[in-house]
Amino acid sequence: MGSWRHYIVVVFFIASVIGLCGRVVFLSVTERDFLQEQGDARSVRTETIPAMRGVIADRRGEPLAISTPVYGVWTDPSRAQLDKTQIAALGDAIGVAANRISERLAAYEGKEFVYLKRRLSYDDAQRLIGLKIPHVYLQPEYRRYYPAGETTAHVVGLTNLDDSGIEGIEVAFNDSLQGKQGGKVVLKDRLGNTIRDLEFLGAPVYGHDLSLSIDLSLQFTAYRELKSAIASHKAKSGSIVIADVATGEILALVNQPSYNPNALADHMAGMRNRAVTDAYEPGSTIKPFTTLAALESGRYDRNTPIKTAPGYFRIGAKLIQDPVNRGTITLTQAVQKSSQVSFAKIALDLEDKAVFDVLTRAGLGQYPGTRLPGEVAGFIDSSQLKYPIVRAAFAYGYGLSVTPLQLTQAYLALASGGIAKPLSILRDDKNEQSGERIYDASLTEEVLMMMETVTAPEGTAAGAAVPGYRIAGKTGTARMVGPSGYDDERHAAWFAGIAPVSDPRIVAVVLINEPSAGVTGGGAVAAPIFARVAERSLPLLGVLPDRTLVASVSGGPT
Repeated sequence: MGSWRHYIVVVFFIASVIGLCGRVVFLSVTERDFLQEQGDARSVRTETIPAMRGVIADRRGEPLAISTPVYGVWTDPSRAQLDKTQIAALGDAIGVAANRISERLAAYEGKEFVYLKRRLSYDDAQRLIGLKIPHVYLQPEYRRYYPAGETTAHVVGLTNLDDSGIEGIEVAFNDSLQGKQGGKVVLKDRLGNTIRDLEFLGAPVYGHDLSLSIDLSLQFTAYRELKSAIASHKAKSGSIVIADVATGEILALVNQPSYNPNALADHMAGMRNRAVTDAYEPGSTIKPFTTLAALESGRYDRNTPIKTAPGYFRIGAKLIQDPVNRGTITLTQAVQKSSQVSFAKIALDLEDKAVFDVLTRAGLGQYPGTRLPGEVAGFIDSSQLKYPIVRAAFAYGYGLSVTPLQLTQAYLALASGGIAKPLSILRDDKNEQSGERIYDASLTEEVLMMMETVTAPEGTAAGAAVPGYRIAGKTGTARMVGPSGYDDERHAAWFAGIAPVSDPRIVAVVLINEPSAGVTGGGAVAAPIFARVAERSLPLLGVLPDRTLVASVSGGPT
């Protein structure tokens, strides 16, 4: 009886084996493609190989933005069954609270992918690998690092978690910087570990490097002086732009407040690139252009007398006045003393659009074209110039608005002998010969000579003088507009300077927005900042001191 049971078992076993083998053969023939597809779906994966962004460097090759390898930590919540001990160990390794990991896994339950941490360092990644937690994976990626930090933040910008540019040069030239990802096909085990590479789909194409026109030494100098000035004058904000006269390249562009692009938390308040995006009425910094319009008319020269007595006059209901009665002064003295009465009278004596035409030729009312995000065109309009008060206000910098970047471009035309230079944020060794003549060279030279008297001891910007160098410039103090019109307590303090006069190399524009620690004028607030920046910048650029001329109140430089 027992032997029959034995044979039955043996026969059943043999039949089962034969049936199983038959089923395997059947499936391998009839369902081969389906089974292969299902097997590959569980073990074969296509992985991307991240491309490293191009390096952003200053004009001398100093790195301003570089990429460092990091890792993204992810898991498949539909398969990961992590206990409390594993979650605690995972959280400790990647620096994320255990309860947050549990909440994230619960929120994405049933999904096949969720990030647990981005930009994990190499050392922390090695710790995580050592834990051998199932279904927790590392994905290679890159993180941007900015060696100059907040000093160059508004120019360079920053990238997001996916390494795409979102501010500054990073977003403006994102397509060039980001490169192209590569890929490969890999075989993984049931725990998600890579066993071997099956196919190489393509190598990553690294992004192109960019060389900016910025000089990091000048950038640091300007940033340090601006930050100190904002604190000492208790101002809301400020900007400095420095440009090369020969090429139009921007050598420095700084703002306050700023932010640290290496620390993403709590940085939003300082992200606005105010030198590019914020427009203000320029005040008396426009007067050199009014002077140029006067010279172009042929009715004025540097010694033309202008009657300002008794120190004021009316245009309709508006009273135009100087701080004191200067009597009869020359055009040069009008520039030196920044006489509102003089320039209002000049404007009324010229053709309606004479000053407007000079300003628009210099680029005001147009986008500078540097490709920096947020550029604005400011505001300048000729529709109301038929009214005398509008023409008078135009002549001394009211009724229009400009950004510090735009004013820099306009002053480049004066410094370059009447050549309009396109501003550039990229280094361009071939740019020196570019530009279009918009002013007569002899007239711009006359204007520079008059502007030089502004920084003489008798001028409104004696504080802008730099030992050993001839400096031309113009102050500006513009009242801010409030709910009830112009506010006498709030001002924008400007200084625009050119150095050295004998062979102009740089134009620098300083704007301090709403200083509130006592003095508010451009001569007292902005001009000394220019002097400190220029004094340090000119030697760094290899500019030798030129002969300092003494300005004469009765005429021009002697």
